[in-house]
Amino acid sequence: MSKEKKGIYTGIIEKDNDGNYFCGEYLLDYQYTEAKFKLGDEINIKTVIENPSDKSYGKYPKKSRNFFLANLKE
Repeated sequence: MSKEKKGIYTGIIEKDNDGNYFCGEYLLDYQYTEAKFKLGDEINIKTVIENPSDKSYGKYPKKSRNFFLANLKE
C-alpha cells in the first residue's frame, strides 16, 4: 500500500441495534471506537481483517481497528 493512499474506505461511524460500531460493511473495534471517536465521525479505514467474532461475523465479515478521522491528513 502506498503512502499516497488515504485508506481503503471512507464513511461515517454508525451503531447498530446490537451496539456494534460499523462503517459501511466494516465492523469497527469497539474499545478503540469508544475511546477515540463518536457517532457520526467521518473516518478513513486504513486496513481490514477477517472478523474473528462468531457473534457478528454473519453481519460484518470484515473488521477494522486501524482507522482515523477523515479530516486529519497524514
